[in-house]
Amino acid sequence: MPTIDEKPARSAQDRWLATYYISRAAFSVVWVAFALTLGQSNAALGAILLVIYPLWDAAANYVDATRNGGLLQNNTQAINVFVSLVTTLAVFIALQAGLNAVLTVFGAWAILSGLLQLGTAIRRWKSSGAQWAMILSGGQSALAGAFFVVQAQQPVPAVLPVVAGYAAFGAIYFLVSALSLLIGKHLGRRTRS
Repeated sequence: MPTIDEKPARSAQDRWLATYYISRAAFSVVWVAFALTLGQSNAALGAILLVIYPLWDAAANYVDATRNGGLLQNNTQAINVFVSLVTTLAVFIALQAGLNAVLTVFGAWAILSGLLQLGTAIRRWKSSGAQWAMILSGGQSALAGAFFVVQAQQPVPAVLPVVAGYAAFGAIYFLVSALSLLIGKHLGRRTRS
């Protein structure tokens, strides 16, 4: 149970995480909408969207880590920033090789970033609420990544819908985490009244 001194810090942390999770969900929803509409009909835009997705993940992890003590105190997020930046470059290169290569890169990234997200959620378990959804999200990401790698060994008709489905599930988990934090805060305030 947090002490009186820890409660304001935890409340500020939970407010930040709710905002962070909502922004992650909103980005993913917009990205999915573009991927399934304009990205499908315009190959250049589709390629840009595929490059932007891991770049956004790197930026989001960087901002969250710096808001919570910096990269040195958040090893899993620091590694995730690096992995996502390397993935951004790898997606760009894989686009020249074909859809199977792109799906393989996304699969490897989903495995690594999912395990790192899982590690971050486990680390935050005691200091922040609503980490159960992030744990589920990280685990599902790793499993989806393994499926992508296997699927990439077959003929791949299109990558954007596959990645869009992955991003949509991520948006749901981020939204559930944000709502869990906000509802938990609201219920905590009501029990103190």
